[in-house]
Amino acid sequence: MLFCLAGRLAGSYPFGTRTRNIVDLGQQYLPFHAYWRELLLGRTHGDLFLNWASGFGTNFLGDFGTYLGSPFDLLVVLFPADRPELALYTVTALKIATAGAAMAALLLTLRRGPWPVAAILGTAYALSGWTFNYGATVPMWLDGLVAFPLLCLAGEWARRGRRPLLGPLVVALAWFANFYTAYMATIGAAVVLLVRLLTADDTGRDLRPGTRPEGFPDPSPSAAAGVVTPRPSPSPSPSPRPSPRHRLTALLRATRTVVLGIGLAAPLVVVIFLGTKAAAPTPPTPFAAAAWADVAARFLPATASVATPALFIGTPALALALTLPFNGTVAGRVRAGWITAIALVTLSLQWEPTHLLWHAGTSPNGIPYRQTFVLCGLLLMAAWLSVAGGVPRTRALLGGAGALGLLAWAAAGTVDIDRWTYPAAAGAALLGTLAAAAALLARARRPAGRLLSVVAVVLLLAAQAGEVLVTGKRIEEQQVSEVSWAPRVGPWHTDMARLVARKDDWPRHRTDPGEVPGGNDVLLVGGEGADYYSSLTSDTYARTLAGLGFGSYAKGRHPVSLDNPVTDAIFSIGTRMRSTPEGPLALDRLPKAAITVTDAPVPPLVTVHPSAPVPPPGSGGSADSAFARQERMLGRTVYEVPAAPRRTVTPGRTATAATAATTVSTTALTASCPAGSEVWFWAPEFQGTATLAGGGGPVPFAGKPPSVLAPMRRLGTVPGSTAVRIELRPEPKAGPAGSVPKLPARPIGCLDRQRLQSAVRDLTATGATAVRATGHTLTADLPAGSTGTAVLAVPRIRGWRCAAGDAPLKPAHSRLGLLAVPLDGRATFVTCSFRPPGMKLGGAVGAAALLGLLATALLHRRRRPSDQSVPSTPSTPSRPPTA
Repeated sequence: MLFCLAGRLAGSYPFGTRTRNIVDLGQQYLPFHAYWRELLLGRTHGDLFLNWASGFGTNFLGDFGTYLGSPFDLLVVLFPADRPELALYTVTALKIATAGAAMAALLLTLRRGPWPVAAILGTAYALSGWTFNYGATVPMWLDGLVAFPLLCLAGEWARRGRRPLLGPLVVALAWFANFYTAYMATIGAAVVLLVRLLTADDTGRDLRPGTRPEGFPDPSPSAAAGVVTPRPSPSPSPSPRPSPRHRLTALLRATRTVVLGIGLAAPLVVVIFLGTKAAAPTPPTPFAAAAWADVAARFLPATASVATPALFIGTPALALALTLPFNGTVAGRVRAGWITAIALVTLSLQWEPTHLLWHAGTSPNGIPYRQTFVLCGLLLMAAWLSVAGGVPRTRALLGGAGALGLLAWAAAGTVDIDRWTYPAAAGAALLGTLAAAAALLARARRPAGRLLSVVAVVLLLAAQAGEVLVTGKRIEEQQVSEVSWAPRVGPWHTDMARLVARKDDWPRHRTDPGEVPGGNDVLLVGGEGADYYSSLTSDTYARTLAGLGFGSYAKGRHPVSLDNPVTDAIFSIGTRMRSTPEGPLALDRLPKAAITVTDAPVPPLVTVHPSAPVPPPGSGGSADSAFARQERMLGRTVYEVPAAPRRTVTPGRTATAATAATTVSTTALTASCPAGSEVWFWAPEFQGTATLAGGGGPVPFAGKPPSVLAPMRRLGTVPGSTAVRIELRPEPKAGPAGSVPKLPARPIGCLDRQRLQSAVRDLTATGATAVRATGHTLTADLPAGSTGTAVLAVPRIRGWRCAAGDAPLKPAHSRLGLLAVPLDGRATFVTCSFRPPGMKLGGAVGAAALLGLLATALLHRRRRPSDQSVPSTPSTPSRPPTA
């Protein structure tokens, strides 16, 4: 409820009109969930193995495991097709609520105490700064937020020798839902288990011998009736401690639980792992530790940043955690163990070797502190251990308050501090102080003790809730104002989806919806275009398309559609949509768009080429240009590619950039092309406008390497003469390099449409006579006597196996990055089938883990009831011993 209310205060969807689709939430996760709904309802061309809609055919099982493996994601089928945002928001809210409930259950397992306080601390975990700043906009990571307390519970079961079957299933579910954050949660659960093995006694008591729990009165019926039952003091004799043998046995049980659980999830985890290895690499990201003052600031409310760890858990909860070092009622070994663990985990965030350990050996792009939810959980466990036996005594409260004050003082003046930060923290601290006072008065067991205890809980809840609402509201507002966003799903998408459904003719040819606001357009509106954005985007696919002149975002992992007739012929795109908005894009609405539909004759999805691709005649030294690569893939010469054009630089106007003024020079390129041909300009790293003299208006280019590569663009038609003059105006920049565009050696290609039409007719005549496609298999009938190589307009990513005729399927050949099948003149059809790499290995590991789980079940059933892993403990006396 608090998560929803924070969104209402921020005015974001679904309680307001403003979009929540910031960065990858709108460009990756929302489209994948929309496609998942269609797949579950049987409305897609592909299946769980292969996605025909994106990237000309991609490994969907890897994407499923990365983005859609959570059981919560099945709920998308309950929502209308035009409400994917509402479906994803509901899934997000349910994951957050489940994380809070799981943490509350864990706290009550670690130590008995008042359940209302455990519920409040569980809520503090679920609605931490990490959730608002990271998890709410990367909903897959929320599965790790749920997994951490559940894995800690599995560790507790292993420590106590309980639930040997449920434990591995919990681990398997966590790793299946999202292996990335489950990996981090597993490390965190291992830390908690080690602390418990070293500090907890076999009765689970954490109080110092001889002390009496003090604090919140017992919320039992007798207490509610005003009956006070004296609490017996524990025996002054030391509590029984597990022996080293028992600790080792518990550790081995926990190891078995984790190994079996990960093994059960291996059929999916191995596929994701191998898909990640084959993905387009991103530039290395050096790790730079955040300043400690900035780290201190992130403990406070209403702070937002992707460069520092989000550690806000609420001022009252943080204050309780800071009382633990001073709380003499908690056993010294317990305090020492938890304080050491929290300190080491905090330091591990800031040291590069442990930073890499947390992130499986690779420093991530974007958010370097993704594991912070583990530290938030540890802090809340410390808070619970300090308060579960009652409100800490005055010395502990003063110590915690002093530590909190030092933390707030250290954070003063840092860039992440918001104008709401200190007022919200002060208000929460005041309410927390009143709650502590009410609980201390209730401890005196006056007639109004029960009422005071309820007042204390209400005040604590109000303090936490108030800070959560302020923090959630401010983080949403800052995110929308500072990062890129995509508009909400609206008329543009629905109109395009309706037209695509009407025109789609797969697998006779592809239908490309073109550019639609957001990303992964085809997953939202249908079709079979090039647009594809995933962490698992194949390096083969990304490089193939970049070499052909396609543009991309996200450092190459988001190739986008290219509106070019040659590549349309190569990839059999027979229907292309083009849309223009009828108004500006806004945070609160998406305008309607004028959509045009263009049909063009293209070769079938499977064509026949000579065995060895040869650079087309006339390319000469231009073989490395995108135009030459298109010709080689098409198998025909359709461009005239001028030699390196002559450059003329003219100093121009002085423009003011964001930080400085710079002189922007105009660069003119001159070349010669046949009259009447179309001029195409390829400048992937250029940012500015290109204008063809006498051929039309300026055409924008938005290259910004390495993040963004601009696609090849049409500038116009060569006028009556053969002279071509292109004027380049770079965007103003703060440095001198802003006026010097970086271009390929041969950036100009002049397309002859008649040659292209002739090539299409030839390829159609010799290509497949019929094409059939199922979920992950494609079969094409060929003309009798076909020789050479059958080329499928599908990227040759790992996992494809092909055969000609009735021959057995073998790993597919590659021709310039596309699937290829050698022909001997006898086969009349070719077949290609996709199996995600790692399925066989993962299946074998999963089967072995299942056998191990069954063996564990048999051993557990045969174990004698008296065979206990923990020694028996003397019963607690009903009354304290007399002197």
